[in-house]
Amino acid sequence: MEQTKDILKKYWGYDAFRPLQEEIIASVLVGKDTLALLPTGGGKSICFQVPGLMLEGLCLVISPLIALMMDQVQQLKKRGISAAAVTSGMPKREIDILLDNCVYGKVKFLYVSPERLKSDLFIERLKKMEVGLLAVDEAHCISQWGYDFRPSYVEIASIYDYLSDTKKIALTATATADVSKDICEKLNFKEPTIFQKSFARANLSYSAFELENKGPKLIDILNNVKGSAIVYVKSRLETQNVAKYLYQHGISSDFYHAGLDPVTRNKKQEEWIKNTRRVMVATNAFGMGIDKPDVRVVVHLDLPDSLEAYYQEAGRAGRDERNAFAVLLYNPSDLFRLSENEKHRNPTLDYVQRVYQAIANYFKLATGSSQWQSYDFDLKQFAATYQLNPREAHFCIQKLEEMGLLLVSESLNKSSTVKFALDGNEVYKFTISNGAYEPVIKSMLRLYGGGLYADFTNVSEFEVAKLSKHSKGEVIKKLQLLEQQGVIVYDPMKTLPQLTYLTPRLEVSALKKFYNEVAPRHKVIKEKVEAMKAYAVNKEGCRTRIFQEYFNEKTYLNCGVCDVCIKAKKQEKLMAALDQTKTDIMALVASGQDYIDELKEASEVKNDFVFTEAIRLLIDEGVVKMVGYDRLEVL
Repeated sequence: MEQTKDILKKYWGYDAFRPLQEEIIASVLVGKDTLALLPTGGGKSICFQVPGLMLEGLCLVISPLIALMMDQVQQLKKRGISAAAVTSGMPKREIDILLDNCVYGKVKFLYVSPERLKSDLFIERLKKMEVGLLAVDEAHCISQWGYDFRPSYVEIASIYDYLSDTKKIALTATATADVSKDICEKLNFKEPTIFQKSFARANLSYSAFELENKGPKLIDILNNVKGSAIVYVKSRLETQNVAKYLYQHGISSDFYHAGLDPVTRNKKQEEWIKNTRRVMVATNAFGMGIDKPDVRVVVHLDLPDSLEAYYQEAGRAGRDERNAFAVLLYNPSDLFRLSENEKHRNPTLDYVQRVYQAIANYFKLATGSSQWQSYDFDLKQFAATYQLNPREAHFCIQKLEEMGLLLVSESLNKSSTVKFALDGNEVYKFTISNGAYEPVIKSMLRLYGGGLYADFTNVSEFEVAKLSKHSKGEVIKKLQLLEQQGVIVYDPMKTLPQLTYLTPRLEVSALKKFYNEVAPRHKVIKEKVEAMKAYAVNKEGCRTRIFQEYFNEKTYLNCGVCDVCIKAKKQEKLMAALDQTKTDIMALVASGQDYIDELKEASEVKNDFVFTEAIRLLIDEGVVKMVGYDRLEVL
């Protein structure tokens, strides 16, 4: 398979594939329906990107997370590979142009969310596309038994009617046996070829500590484990608080969450990747798709919702195969809070109906309207408007997502984009006839070049304003007017999450059917929460084996490097030392050396605890007795 290695070297700079990658790619290329189960850091994306480049036509990638899509598109473009993503909140005109580019072969990789597959606009274009490879990323989302179920994943197979001789691959880092079976069934994989890398990471030491005050332990960990680190917390505010705490203790750190603007996010990420900043304190929005193999420790200050989530996040440590650590810090209130969240994740039908109606009222939507429409959504403002508890409203919206009715994308602070809708000559003629727009148009061309004619380009209204000597408000107004006149396609920066209606707005009475269909999910969620709690408090079983057994991987071997295994090793060494010391003492007493001081010196036991404990055990066992305070006698 020299060609695959040539592509790997040309675009990624690697001389060799990681374990299983080459076999997975070969399976895809010969047309086998392929399921790849590769733990975090196993290089899943290369398993579809390399064959995607080799096969004729487009590679269509189904992915659930906008952040992951945008990151992979950016990475492909950096490597000189044409890629694009259709995300919620994009204007119809921009989607139109992007999909046309796919039809005419100008895009090699197209990333879409599964919900997009149901839109008429997408289906009509898909019929005209040559799709060489369909890649279903995060494929566990297809299963109700998975930890991150997305109803729209179940309908992926419905697009097969529009695909001709398209090869297929599904990929996930975390799937139990039930979920793997579900993936193959729901995707209609015929005689699937399944590749599964072991969930054991020989170089990764897992540990968990119960602490009321986590701060000093965190400092201790970061002072003792040198090198790059990630500290995960659940709230955006905590990212800043913890980063400040670390800085005050002399540890180079920064914070990251999805609410930051793209320029700031990228700057922080690059500084961390280049080790200018040592520790990144982040929400779980950080880490997906980032290629940084030298992370030495990942610390969680909050409990994730499931073992799947924890395994993925912790697995970002030690991708270079060198020794690394994954540490979980928790206290009883964390365990209680996780259980409480699980209860709130199953709101009553009445409450779900109330929130659904409130959302429709909030956006003033008529029944039967708004399918595929996206709206800026501020949860706190919405909850305050309708006197709802923000946390309970959040869980209701999660339930509506599970029901397949709504989708709320994370806040990405997506940059504004511009593309010229006219060619260069037409833009020139327009500028001559409409002098008021000349400074803005010329400034954009000076800043961003001819790429504005070819593709949607990220633009900064602030930079354009500075160069054109306008205010930012004037630039935005002129860009809006240029779009109205058909000169450009302009998509302003979005700073809020996008709420998208996946179905026409329903009467609340229609929600009962959808609610009942997802009712079994609550049992799954409860089981996953209990498994996460059990992992945290575990003191007896090897932590790597807990993961392996959870994901149905048979094993009889302990890892030897987790906190439980290390403690057991110490215990074994102690027991061996005690047994040897007891034997030595009995031999010395039998030879007439029965005074304790003589015994201590003659036995050469350096550890006082081992010596005194050995004597105590011999007395408890009825083998010897004390005579006075300083002598032993054999019974």
